[in-house]
Amino acid sequence: MKWPFTIWRDSEGIPHIKAENINNLYQGLGYAHGIDRGMQILFMRLLGQGRVSEFLDSSEASLGVDKFFRKMNWQKGISQELNSLSPEKRNIIESYTRGINQALKKSFPWEFKVLGVPHDPWKGEDVFLLTRMTGYLTLSQSQGEVETLFLEMLQAGVSIEKLEALFPGILGGIDIELLKKVTIQDPVVNPSDLWSIGAPRLSASNSWVISGDMSASAAPLLSNDPHLEVNRLPNVWYEAVMETEERWAMGATMPGLPGILVGRTEDLSWGATYTFMDAEDSWIEQCRNGEFFREETGWLPFKVRKEIIKRKKKEDHTEFYYENDHGVLGGDPSGEEQYLKSTRWSGQDAGSESMDAVLGIWNARTVAEGMDCIGPAVISFNWIFADNKGGIGYQMSGKLPKRKNGTSGFVPLAGWKKENDWQGYVSYKDLPRQLNPDCGYIVTANNDLNHWGKSSPINMPMGDYRARRIESLLKGRKGLNNGDMIKIQNDLYSLEAEEFMALLKPLLPDSANGKILKNWDFTYGEESKAAFLFEIFLKKLYTMVFGKDGLGEAAERFLRNETGIYIDFFRNFNQVLLSEDSPWFNGLSREKIFRKAYEKADKVSAEAWGKTRGFTMSHIILGGQLPEFLGFDHGPLQLPGGRATVRQGQIYRSAGRITTFAPSLRIIADMKTQVLSSNLAGGASDRRFSPWYKNRIDGWIKNSSTLMTTEKDYRGKKRRF
Repeated sequence: MKWPFTIWRDSEGIPHIKAENINNLYQGLGYAHGIDRGMQILFMRLLGQGRVSEFLDSSEASLGVDKFFRKMNWQKGISQELNSLSPEKRNIIESYTRGINQALKKSFPWEFKVLGVPHDPWKGEDVFLLTRMTGYLTLSQSQGEVETLFLEMLQAGVSIEKLEALFPGILGGIDIELLKKVTIQDPVVNPSDLWSIGAPRLSASNSWVISGDMSASAAPLLSNDPHLEVNRLPNVWYEAVMETEERWAMGATMPGLPGILVGRTEDLSWGATYTFMDAEDSWIEQCRNGEFFREETGWLPFKVRKEIIKRKKKEDHTEFYYENDHGVLGGDPSGEEQYLKSTRWSGQDAGSESMDAVLGIWNARTVAEGMDCIGPAVISFNWIFADNKGGIGYQMSGKLPKRKNGTSGFVPLAGWKKENDWQGYVSYKDLPRQLNPDCGYIVTANNDLNHWGKSSPINMPMGDYRARRIESLLKGRKGLNNGDMIKIQNDLYSLEAEEFMALLKPLLPDSANGKILKNWDFTYGEESKAAFLFEIFLKKLYTMVFGKDGLGEAAERFLRNETGIYIDFFRNFNQVLLSEDSPWFNGLSREKIFRKAYEKADKVSAEAWGKTRGFTMSHIILGGQLPEFLGFDHGPLQLPGGRATVRQGQIYRSAGRITTFAPSLRIIADMKTQVLSSNLAGGASDRRFSPWYKNRIDGWIKNSSTLMTTEKDYRGKKRRF
């Protein structure tokens, strides 16, 4: 069959797709996704549909994952969202899905043949399902987790003084007595079970853009490195070059979704980091006999949704979900009067705005056009832009609810009071944004950027250490080039360590370990023994302050070993630890607490940081289940860096498995050129015996970049797709 597009690979296996018009071009992208990442696409659909137990395995962990996705009910209203797109955008999605189905018809993944997964065609509705999944996992979910933690801490007797110290400025509207009455149900799914079964987790990212006044080329220079869980194969990202006779785009796509998510055209480049926007709220519902109370109308019935989850070689499981105008209830409202929590995400029923944005960026020529195009997207990202006319800019996207004055969305409010309902949504033009700032650069690293907008969408940002470090490496510089951007991307200096060590260093003894720390340069290189000792000290410090006399030893251990709370929100805990005095110190001085924590750490034998940083890249479905010589997994590898270094290198155990967060992709765009520098932790294909399964890993480790070019500028050997 003759396709209405052509595809060839460059020397790194990256597909180059060319067609006469945009519809045929997206058909080609769909075909490439289907051939190279068919397993990944179908697997993500199974997750989103809540059918893991039906085909993969019927463990309790898989059942929990299915219950989570069924609860979210992301398939609701998808057809209406799809139909609300313009005819032009619908045609693109139809072309894209046609390409995927042509590929799956040609080559259906053998893993799914073995598992008995039916060969259902890929549909536009599936595109929207993945759009919603991408917008939520784990971006909004991390916010929900910490809000639940707050409620649990309150009910466990943690004082309001301690809570205000840990969550400063965001407890407006709190009703302590009401919150103590709430029945907190067990989480539907342990987050670690969700990530271990293959859902992509986005933890953090860096992005920055500089004006031509600072660059060697006299044109803007953009850098972006999204941080994802890198111990999985295939990589979440899929690189591609797309060309028609009139335009081209190159960068990273996400299989199952059309469009370049981060990348560039001849006119414009763009990158993204997560915002930590609070787009998910909870309300306390007064319930009895399957009904909920409202001051204006009295008692009303919940909508009841019945979900039957099929389980491989086991009996079906039936789950009931109760819904009202505030979302899904966390529990069963039957029986006597009780207080339960309902939760709603602002992107629950959306999708067309994000699809309009991702597909529309193809036509944007300037930074201002890019900002207006991407701003209305439901997914909450910090977007940076650079154009070939010299402009740079930043725009936050996301569907931010308008809330009652004096409340931040962090504290659950009484659901029966209408004044506590959302009052519409904030315009993207009132979200944080910047255009051509006087300083000549823009930096985002999941830090608090509320001061750049008319609204305050962020109430639980990550620490600003990475952002401040990047700014320090840019400020006052001239003549910066790609090599400088790569150096910054791989910087291992920790401002967090510098801050803590300023307090600890005067207290250090003249022991062997003490001398190592006294001479530390605050970098997290693989050979650093000081980085290892500092992390031991910090762990002891966390346990002392938040353990026995804080949250309790068991609760603190659970937070450290079984959740991502310390990983995502270490800023809040550090604010307490670095305070001169805090109610969490229980009458002790900060100096005494630091001394005691270090006394315990000083007994540990120092090791090289890299020796504790081993991990393996595991196959998304078969990881760890097949003999090593078959090559489905790759490793062991070592991960330099830490949570506060620009080259983020987080590795920790959670629910009995290793989790990692590191730069999964690095891109650099110099707007003087027509190329994109990229560095991918993986390869183009999810087929183990493809030469493109993991061919980019060595380059990722060595920080060597690949240049993506258009066809006319390509000088290497073209390879058959």
